[in-house]
Amino acid sequence: MQRREAVRGLGGLVAAAALGSTRVSLPEIATRALPVSGFPRKTDFMIPAGTTYLNAAYTHPIPRVSLEAARRAAEGRCGVRPPAPTSPRAQFAELIHARPEEIAYVSCTSAGENLVVQALELDRKLEGNVVTDALHFEGALLHLLELKKQGLDVRIVQPTNEFRIDMHDLERVVDKDTKLIEVSSASMYNGFQHDLTAVCDLAHAHGAYVYADIIHSAGTGPFDVKASGVDFAACSSFKWLMGDFGLGFLYAKQELQDRIRRPVVGYYQTQRLDAFYPPNVPAGETAPIAYDFEHSAAGMFETGTLTGSPGVSVALLSASLGYIRELGVANIEAYRQPLIRKLQLEVPRLGFIPVTPPESTGGNVTFAKTNVGNSDLPKRLQAAKVNVRIDTHWMRISPSVYNDMADIERFLAALS
Repeated sequence: MQRREAVRGLGGLVAAAALGSTRVSLPEIATRALPVSGFPRKTDFMIPAGTTYLNAAYTHPIPRVSLEAARRAAEGRCGVRPPAPTSPRAQFAELIHARPEEIAYVSCTSAGENLVVQALELDRKLEGNVVTDALHFEGALLHLLELKKQGLDVRIVQPTNEFRIDMHDLERVVDKDTKLIEVSSASMYNGFQHDLTAVCDLAHAHGAYVYADIIHSAGTGPFDVKASGVDFAACSSFKWLMGDFGLGFLYAKQELQDRIRRPVVGYYQTQRLDAFYPPNVPAGETAPIAYDFEHSAAGMFETGTLTGSPGVSVALLSASLGYIRELGVANIEAYRQPLIRKLQLEVPRLGFIPVTPPESTGGNVTFAKTNVGNSDLPKRLQAAKVNVRIDTHWMRISPSVYNDMADIERFLAALS
């Protein structure tokens, strides 16, 4: 019920759009673009023949090269020494223009968001206010609404009739008591992209921090965490980073790491821990251990055993990040745009309302229609072996590097 409270305004907009009472102006966008060489990358993935997979924003298929890296790492766990993978931490830092010292491994996006809230002590002191919006990731909204029940002032900005968040609406609820602004850089629902620089300027002018969920930005196209000005960001790797479940990243701006509370303590946060362990060896020592914390995001937030590990998940993600780097995120974005634009032009002609801003450059394009999830469309798409995300009142299509215009046409044929 609390989550519904957060998104009731959004739900009303979707329902209104699906009924035709709200219309989003969509210019005639050309579907032609300069060709990007080397695409599509169909043979790089094991998508079954005859299947049209247009659901990368839900779970991205793993490249063959990453499956092979995972296989070698698994053999290493059986005693066969595999080659050491390149550090995913360093690769991800390069991808978002951060420093490796600003990146910590986390299990998922939600873990990163929880750690940030704990580091800022918002869950303990319950002072000031947190500003977010109804297009933010629903898991983060759930977390904040639970804190609201405990007494934290949580202010949720609703979308406009054009399914975007207006900066003026954010400005109206941010004040001198705002501690944190939480947003998704690109909405999981409809791909709306915040002007993160403007959001950060607003927050910093009031002495607040900014946390961004970047799961639908990192890997989809060029993204510069430094240029944006965000203080914290997190993402899982199983979507556009082409990794697996259970491994993601948390970015924490280095100059802030001395100002925040350490939210967790673990073995792999330290530089040296074994100097006097076990206790009283050598004789006369009374302290069982001595340690210094790493001065880094890892030293602040990590508790797992991923540092330097040749494990399966690390090897797989390292290969995937290397694959993305070889393709180039700018090339990935440029190749995808004609596919997205074709959808923006054709799907509304079949009775759907576009809710993705036409200027969005991400991988998600969403359309609304009343009770589409309860219609015969899911069965028709399944029969045609076309995989997209369908919810009760909306449908999201998210093509990637292995798709081409023939895939889009196959989806449109099944839709009609």
